[in-house]
Amino acid sequence: MNKTATALPEDWREGHFALRIEGADGPQAIALAGGQAFDMTPAFGTVSAWLAAEDPIGAIAARGEPVVIDMPALLAGGGPARLLAPFDLQALKACGVTYVRSMIERVIEERCRGDATQAEGVRAEFRAIIGEDLTALRPGSPEAMRLKENLLARGWWSQYLEVGIGPDAEVFTKGQPLSAVGSGAHIGIHPASAWNNPEPEVVLAISPRGTILGATLGNDVNLRDVEGRSALLLGRAKDNNAACALGPAIRLFDAGFTLEDIRNAEIALEITGPEGFHLAETGPVGSISRDPTELVDQLVNPHHQYPDGAALFLGTPFSPSKDRDAAGMGFTHHVGDVVRIASPRLGALVNIVDRTDACPPWRFGLGALMRNLAQRGLPRA
Repeated sequence: MNKTATALPEDWREGHFALRIEGADGPQAIALAGGQAFDMTPAFGTVSAWLAAEDPIGAIAARGEPVVIDMPALLAGGGPARLLAPFDLQALKACGVTYVRSMIERVIEERCRGDATQAEGVRAEFRAIIGEDLTALRPGSPEAMRLKENLLARGWWSQYLEVGIGPDAEVFTKGQPLSAVGSGAHIGIHPASAWNNPEPEVVLAISPRGTILGATLGNDVNLRDVEGRSALLLGRAKDNNAACALGPAIRLFDAGFTLEDIRNAEIALEITGPEGFHLAETGPVGSISRDPTELVDQLVNPHHQYPDGAALFLGTPFSPSKDRDAAGMGFTHHVGDVVRIASPRLGALVNIVDRTDACPPWRFGLGALMRNLAQRGLPRA
């Protein structure tokens, strides 16, 4: 298997997908239906507008224009077109601390103040207090509130525990619309960070009405030492050049793929380093502490609207902690790491790690997209 190749799921010819590619004249919104490709750009201009339609899947046959795409070349990154992140105008939102394991790691970051050398000791101390299994604990429940009181009494309460087991989920802005990179692109780690990691996640496609339309894979690249110093540095830890990867395509819900498939999914993470380092882990999406529908309800409601729709990261089932550079130091990225995030029904998102200032700068924003579509006379509808 080529570790750097993007992959659609094996059954992609049986499903419906939304993706974006960089064509000769600019970005194209592409639908895949029954193994056939359709250009949705003439009718809608953007993926956002297409997915805001009353029936996005029905719109493929009704308004899409058949187009020939060399899928093997596109996925291998060697053809005339390249994959972009499948979202364009949608808000890029993320939920944090939605899994027990990631909650524990966030508490560790906070207690260590970003110093990775203390992580193993803090991890053992915290687990001795709370035990190994909190998966049955429902956030906001009386049991969760009793645990909160116990931890407060022991001096262990944390802002991460507040959103992990309290009634309100953490929802933050991961990046700006159009800032995400697609599969095959380089992802950025700020060179000032000495402790960082990928965060493999399922990402939901949300319509302006709050409907869950489908899902893709995402990498919520995180600087652990930066956020560990202060949660108020979340923006600096999360929103950096090329630090949000999405793809390869949004798989739309249909008769053969539903939200239940997401609940039952597993995410596999594989990291191959230039020095021979190798890490492979898997995590179940279903171990999430809040159901995806609850997270969407906390995102879209009478108090918060997203007229162009949203991409919502659900949180990561695991943060890699395998020692890399020295015993007890845990994991951190090296330039040249190949990060592969995969799930059988969603395909594989593959990216190569580089410095944020060495990744291609983000130049193509909302204004550039609007000018590009106008020059092409799109959308025509």
